[in-house]
Amino acid sequence: MPVITLPDGSQKQFASAVTVAEVAQSIGPGLARAALAGKIDGRLVDTSHTISDDARLAIVTDKDPEGLEVIRHSTAHLMAYAVKELFPEAQVTIGPVVDNGFYYDFSYERPFTPDDLAAIEARMLDLARRDLPVRREEWARDEATAFFKSIGEHYKAELIDAIPPGEVVSLYREGDFVDLCRGPHVPSTGRIRVFKLMKVAGAYWRGDHRNEQLQRIYGTAWAKKEDQDAYLHMLEEAEKRDHRKLGRQLDLYHLQDEAPGMVFWHPKGWTIWQEVEQYLRRVLRANGYREVKTPMIMDRSLWERSGHWQNYAENMFTTASENRDYAIKPMNCPGHIQIYNQGLRSYRDLPMRLAEFGSCHRNEPSGALHGIMRVRAFVQDDAHIFCTEAQVLPETAAFIDLLQQIYADFGFSEILVKLSTRPAKRIGSDEVWDRAEAALAEALAAKGLIYDLQPGEGAFYGPKIEFSLKDCLGRVWQCGTLQLDFALPERLDAHYIAETNERQIPVMLHRAILGSLERFIGILVEHYAGAMPLWLSPVHAVVLNISEKQIGYAGEVAATLCAAGLRVEADLRNEKITYKIREHSLNKLPYQIVVGDKEMAANQVAVRSRGGRDLGQMPVEALCQRLLDEIAARSGTA
Repeated sequence: MPVITLPDGSQKQFASAVTVAEVAQSIGPGLARAALAGKIDGRLVDTSHTISDDARLAIVTDKDPEGLEVIRHSTAHLMAYAVKELFPEAQVTIGPVVDNGFYYDFSYERPFTPDDLAAIEARMLDLARRDLPVRREEWARDEATAFFKSIGEHYKAELIDAIPPGEVVSLYREGDFVDLCRGPHVPSTGRIRVFKLMKVAGAYWRGDHRNEQLQRIYGTAWAKKEDQDAYLHMLEEAEKRDHRKLGRQLDLYHLQDEAPGMVFWHPKGWTIWQEVEQYLRRVLRANGYREVKTPMIMDRSLWERSGHWQNYAENMFTTASENRDYAIKPMNCPGHIQIYNQGLRSYRDLPMRLAEFGSCHRNEPSGALHGIMRVRAFVQDDAHIFCTEAQVLPETAAFIDLLQQIYADFGFSEILVKLSTRPAKRIGSDEVWDRAEAALAEALAAKGLIYDLQPGEGAFYGPKIEFSLKDCLGRVWQCGTLQLDFALPERLDAHYIAETNERQIPVMLHRAILGSLERFIGILVEHYAGAMPLWLSPVHAVVLNISEKQIGYAGEVAATLCAAGLRVEADLRNEKITYKIREHSLNKLPYQIVVGDKEMAANQVAVRSRGGRDLGQMPVEALCQRLLDEIAARSGTA
């Protein structure tokens, strides 16, 4: 007689074993119709799952995040069913849920075309309309392997071989299609209503380039049509804002094959970079950070002592000279400890905050590179805070305040927080990790921040807090981090003299706010669609003459504004004023300053702001002050 405890704490007792679907029906027919899956003691199961013992149960519907995951997982299998009906020779491999959708990899003799995708989507709609039951079956391992080999699905047979001994081999059947899967799935295909196939890409079997190349079909699926419409609209907007396209259009930067994952900055792009870097430099100086610079290449022995060589070697570029092995630094922390270690440190010297715009190189896979968002050579706004254990809480609180201020200045108001705990591959004892994780959790609680827990996602030397931005399209970008490290200072012999005259090992806080400057600038370009706030714009304004008679006056206006520290250009070409205005509008300049006979006679200028707004005539001095005030306020919206 199982007793089922529901999320509200109420209980239901049943005379015999009962399915999730039957529990939902006992609560009400509406819930029974809405049920997509169940969550028993935290584990997702099908609605057909039988409960024999006492358990905690939540009925999962499309209103729950897990419900959307089940829908997307089931839609991936529906797509595989459609592919097999249309292309019987195709082999089905792996099809997981990903952000906002799903994919499935197929082995097929020719590339899938856009017409194929349209046909697959149409067949999926047909299969969904049939409302076919989706049933879970548990098979003996040998029987399942033989079955998939008999129907030519050799990848599935290989997947079964990889299932650990003793683990259940489960298959799902819908109509004539049988697939290997852990589940859970929706009760029937009719529960899958809103989806769209997006694109085809290449992928290697098991992610190994030495294996066969497969075809990956991506799709998206949602509980409601309006949610999918909003997502597709967001993708359209994101396409318009693609930093790679805007980088070329606005002449900011480029990448090329001779330097994969390394950015060529053009004058306008480098102006943005310098504004970002100099702003950070001023803020850090005002908050007690001292800037340093460490070598790009250091001996292998240092990286072995730090643990990077053993735990991070696959991501490091290496070189050799005179029978010595070196690594090009992937991060700055060992170098900062070398600076800390020069001289005897006292507790009175702590906290010590060392900051560096550190040039780092990481051997990212070529397939993972993406514009300036994912690169191999980048600069971090890196800093390390050496402190006592008692100073961890106040230093973490001060860092969070600083991070929130900086994000707000760049136009980001919504920040998401995650706490990542110990990974399987790590250094340091469990006792040290317990203290480190507890300290970060306490610091977040003290700041009143809500956070998500990410078990196993910490750095190999310590747990970390991750800070993510939400841009104007609602996309999330992970940028800032704070990592608490008890291990590395000890490994690299850092210490200080405590009040008791004893040698103590400092705690080290690894922290970054923007992360990679390259990536952050890419985020800014997309967030603002290239129309940067005035203080970040490569060119603040352009002075345009209407005819040749104003060339001299236009040059004087531009010179006056430049002398005040503004980035101003003069366009004195013999072109129609409407042509010049349109061209500079496409370049997203914040201000256009037009001078004709009337403005010259009055010793004034006519001003147009971005978006075509006419601000009327004003003296040059008034315009200059207006722009300087706007820059000082760091105004601008997406």
